[in-house]
Amino acid sequence: MTSFPLFRSNRLAVAAGFASFAILSVAGCAKPAAKSMSRDYLVYFGTNVSGEQENSIFLYRLTTANGLLTPVSAHRGGASPTYLTMPAGRRFLYAVSETQTFQGAKGGGVSAFAVDQRTGGLTLLNQQPSTGASPCYISLDRAEKAALVANYVGGNVAMLPLAPNGQLAAPSATDQHQGSGPHKNQTAAHAHCILPDPANTFAFAVDLGTDQVVGYRLGAAKGELTRLPEPAFVAKPGAGPRHLVFHPNGRQAYLINELNSTLTALAYDASAGKFKELQTVSTLPKGFTGENSCADVHVSPDGLFLYASNRGHNSIAAFAIDTNNGTLAPIQHMSTQGKTPRNFALTPSGRLLLVANQNSNNVVTFRVDGQNGLLAPTGQTIEVPSPMFVQIVEDFTR
Repeated sequence: MTSFPLFRSNRLAVAAGFASFAILSVAGCAKPAAKSMSRDYLVYFGTNVSGEQENSIFLYRLTTANGLLTPVSAHRGGASPTYLTMPAGRRFLYAVSETQTFQGAKGGGVSAFAVDQRTGGLTLLNQQPSTGASPCYISLDRAEKAALVANYVGGNVAMLPLAPNGQLAAPSATDQHQGSGPHKNQTAAHAHCILPDPANTFAFAVDLGTDQVVGYRLGAAKGELTRLPEPAFVAKPGAGPRHLVFHPNGRQAYLINELNSTLTALAYDASAGKFKELQTVSTLPKGFTGENSCADVHVSPDGLFLYASNRGHNSIAAFAIDTNNGTLAPIQHMSTQGKTPRNFALTPSGRLLLVANQNSNNVVTFRVDGQNGLLAPTGQTIEVPSPMFVQIVEDFTR
């Protein structure tokens, strides 16, 4: 494996050894700088690496003018902190531990961190089991009362209430999925995503193993997650649905299917908590015959474009969204300049897109054309060991 020396700068001195779940180090306690007029961002990278940088969450600063990523600090993030989420107030950060054993028991875990408002650094608050092996997704209900976790190997989902001080309570609700599918990767249920709907009335768990989107009545304030009698959506056999994302208008959603490299546009019935297929399109260019599996999907903040990642073709597929009916039209396939783009993210402005290439250990920055949605490389690339997740927030430290 490639060695990634811990970064250093004139402002940071990263210790040779990690203290358990503590901030590595931030030199000095200088007063916060004056608020910058430019809209720069902080970026947290979840990873899954071994060796000197095992279990690290890396923090960078993103300069919007040129897409440059500058290292800030590195932090112990719990075992295999692959997927992250941060509340709107940016005072806390939550990370899954994508493991099959956690604190001596079978299953994975979830960690809560306090976020230093002057540095962006992380301090562990507490940890809880995820109630299933290999948790691979975490989100918060829209009132930020609870965390929702999908356990891939466990094939189940869990709700963990959040205390006002940011700590995680023990899981208050869990649900075990059952079933399988025709693909070789569908021998059992594999929950791959769970998130609330725009109204915070329902939550939806995407199950790759059973080709279903499972719906729940969401009662986060009471710690309740109640499964609906029927699936919210059933994908084509062998499709392997992985992630779901809502359009900003709340009337449509998009489902990326890992195993058959497709995207499904969905109409959303907010009163019943169900979806109806509008269209299914390939994420691959015509003529491509190699192996591929899809991973991540995001809608631009203005709702005009959609982006999806291809692992194998190693590209971001870009689509224009019809604002009348939510259907998709392909406009571009952009190389990610790396291998296995597991995750990517758009800045809140929608003008930059960062791709985490898991198997080439790099993150690449692209400019987004606001008029036509096309991507163009900024020329900025950084090395990050096994990057698995990209969390972008506006820089609150300046």
